[in-house]
Amino acid sequence: MKVSLPGVSHWRHDLGHCLHATAGVLLGFHGADPLDLLGAAWGFDYRGGDMRREEYYFPCWQGSLFASLAPYHEVASTWHPPSSPEQGWEEVRARLLEGTPVAVAADNYFLPFRPAYQDVHTNHLLVVYGFDDARGTVSVCDPVPPRFRGEISIEELTAARDSANPVRHSRDMFFTANPIGNRWLDVTVTGRRGPADRDHLREIMTANLTGWEGVADGSSDYRGLPGLERFLREAAARLGDGDASVVDEVFVVAGVALAVTGLHGDYLASAARRLGEPGLLKLAREVDRIAHHWSAVRIIVATGRDDPATAGRGLTGRTTALLADQLATVDRMAAVVASI
Repeated sequence: MKVSLPGVSHWRHDLGHCLHATAGVLLGFHGADPLDLLGAAWGFDYRGGDMRREEYYFPCWQGSLFASLAPYHEVASTWHPPSSPEQGWEEVRARLLEGTPVAVAADNYFLPFRPAYQDVHTNHLLVVYGFDDARGTVSVCDPVPPRFRGEISIEELTAARDSANPVRHSRDMFFTANPIGNRWLDVTVTGRRGPADRDHLREIMTANLTGWEGVADGSSDYRGLPGLERFLREAAARLGDGDASVVDEVFVVAGVALAVTGLHGDYLASAARRLGEPGLLKLAREVDRIAHHWSAVRIIVATGRDDPATAGRGLTGRTTALLADQLATVDRMAAVVASI
């Protein structure tokens, strides 16, 4: 038997990672504009200790991964943890026969189109949209550079999905030491799929502003502006004390913040052009500036493993600049909401 589902094409945002790229592919298949869904929400939400060593990590405050990615839309997803590689493939194959592509977790080490092939282990996410039993191949779509859409052998995909994802050398960083477990993910999209009109945009931005108010106490939940400040200042202090164990946590969490911020900047710019609102365009540029800060945060911690004290000083300075711009941007957002 052979299946190759139509309507599966590359989508990627430059500041996103495999989660948002995979989400964009699946949302596009379901007839939604990925930017409209993935770019609407903007905030900082992290439950301390929740970080998982996977490229597609995202804090799931809304019950499911895709509901958390697109909280203002009717989107949901379900992770399936099969008990064996054979069961995992049969489940994926059955879903494809029903006419729906799925996402699968996979180790880049075993994927021949990835630069890390046979070199670096890492916990990646991509789309499966077909198979050919006679040829023993599977059709996969991975928009993350160098981009690939085509066939690989079922043996290669099985090895990638069943990998223990071990640490074998110093380049196995951030997204390893976390078994893949043949996990796969399916997605449902219902309700609104088009761009927000003026009223809906105002509702979305108002909800984002409420989220930035956050939690000011000593909770282990880092939410909004107070939580963002606590998270970064605590991380800088730990680095300053020589604690390199915080590197992975900050790198992964900052990656989420970078993707969400970059997507939201483009979301606002698109809305500005569509609605003829120059104030939104200026706000979008200010959000883009916050994304620049998050890029710097990732670089600081990623290069700080061998010298955490220096990284701590760098993170302290960057935190001060990021928080000042973040506060100013949130204030401008409130003014824009009042004007549209």
